[in-house]
Amino acid sequence: MSTPRRIIQILSARPSTDGDGVRIQRTIGQNRHDMDPFLMVDEIRSENRADYVGGFPPHPHRGIETLTYMIAGGFVHEDSMGHRAELRDGGAQWMSAGRGVIHSELPLIQDGLLHGFQLWINLAASQKMKPAAYKQAAREELPTLSLSNGAVVRSFGGSWQIEGHMLTSPLADFSANARTLDVILPANGTLAMSLPSEDTVLAYVFEGSLASTPIVGSQQLARFSQGEQLVLQAGEKGARLLLLAGTALQEPIVQYGPFVMNTETEIQQAIDDYRNNRLV
Repeated sequence: MSTPRRIIQILSARPSTDGDGVRIQRTIGQNRHDMDPFLMVDEIRSENRADYVGGFPPHPHRGIETLTYMIAGGFVHEDSMGHRAELRDGGAQWMSAGRGVIHSELPLIQDGLLHGFQLWINLAASQKMKPAAYKQAAREELPTLSLSNGAVVRSFGGSWQIEGHMLTSPLADFSANARTLDVILPANGTLAMSLPSEDTVLAYVFEGSLASTPIVGSQQLARFSQGEQLVLQAGEKGARLLLLAGTALQEPIVQYGPFVMNTETEIQQAIDDYRNNRLV
């Protein structure tokens, strides 16, 4: 008999700023490393251009992967690998910083709703100094499944098996077997699936609520216990959430801003490399 997962922790998003004064809601992030392999979950959602117009000017990374998923609006991405791409509504982009990359993300729109997410995924020690890489997928490339109860799921990262269907995103080669799913549940609707029992599983609700024990409201992140069976049930107004799953790396984590390594010595080397133009 499979073991059901239960909610063991809830974190509420807190207002923060990043980049050039961009207002965000952050649940896990700077110096919080107990959601292995996930290092950061940020949401940006505003119709006020002053909250996002500055975007994220050029900045470095080492030792992580970033995954950006847009609901509305978009960004122009440019990086030191020579990529320039526009990420628009419903699309996703993955970047593995590896040993080093410098990139910028500037909003495509100047007025109106900008709504999206950025996740950071830790790289294993054996991968932190590999070459940087980048890939993007448009909305129509991301596999979507409508279920008989009215639920809709979209894989914007990795592979998910749901009710006999395999949904594999073109963005699939993440560290720690990380997977990401956009879930829309109708009022009182449910979604059930089997997952590897040891995986870290998180749900970030950004609309409606989950009728769980305890209840998970909007802009809250729930962490689930280990187990093979996951059941999500929406409240009376439905729910929309990001479901995240991945295998914990169980390695030491040392972070200094955009650099995430395994030791203080490696962090100091990253800082020195950046200051002396050796990062990329």
